[in-house]
Amino acid sequence: MAFVAELSRSVQGRVVLITGAASGIGRATAHVFAREGARVAVTDRAQEDADRVAGEIRAEGGEAVGWALDVADGQAIETVAAAVAERFGGLDILVNNAGTTRVLKIDDGRYDAAWDFLLPILLGSHQRMIRAALPHLRRSEAPRIVNIASTEALGASSPGSIYSAAKAGVTGLTRSLAVELGREGITVNCICPGPIHTGMTAAIPDDNKTIYARRRTALGRYGDPAEVAHAILNFCLPASSYVTGVTLRVDGGLMVRNA
Repeated sequence: MAFVAELSRSVQGRVVLITGAASGIGRATAHVFAREGARVAVTDRAQEDADRVAGEIRAEGGEAVGWALDVADGQAIETVAAAVAERFGGLDILVNNAGTTRVLKIDDGRYDAAWDFLLPILLGSHQRMIRAALPHLRRSEAPRIVNIASTEALGASSPGSIYSAAKAGVTGLTRSLAVELGREGITVNCICPGPIHTGMTAAIPDDNKTIYARRRTALGRYGDPAEVAHAILNFCLPASSYVTGVTLRVDGGLMVRNA
């Protein structure tokens, strides 16, 4: 009988840097990784917000430190990535989660300004974070990169062309870097969340969410941030060493339902 290799499903002791980790999917991801024994670098724009989530994790017995990070600031990215690696003695996992949105029609006079504001956050920050993290990931035994895109990269809602374009760029960046970095053992994967209860969807009335989810998703409901966080975790397991270049929908069956 052929030998079946034992592959670890533990991130115990691994160092993970998560952007946009003060709320929603980022916060859930920070908690999930910490509960699995990872050491978590919680980053967000405001130091107090990052510290709050890091404090939540430490109160549960986990290990976490907060850093202020504006992902539109290339120099800040370099500084924080280096500081995280120095504080924890390395870096194993990068989760590019930070994001925001503005909804404008193509002929809106503010469109160009919105494009220039959103693209560095939604797409440019991913490549900048990866470039800053690479020297440290290359020293890891199980280096992992997970980019967070959206089902808006695969379909579209109107009006939302800037967001869709940026998120489609994230999926393309993921595929290309999976090929470029694969020979080094660095996996690069992408999560496309569908309708999830986060700060970005908080303004939508509950009744509207219920109607939308029942009509559009196979499961008939909005997702919870923790459900996305566990999908992220799966990509980052040492045992997931042969999974790369994948775009995974975590959307309750949104994209497979015809009507």
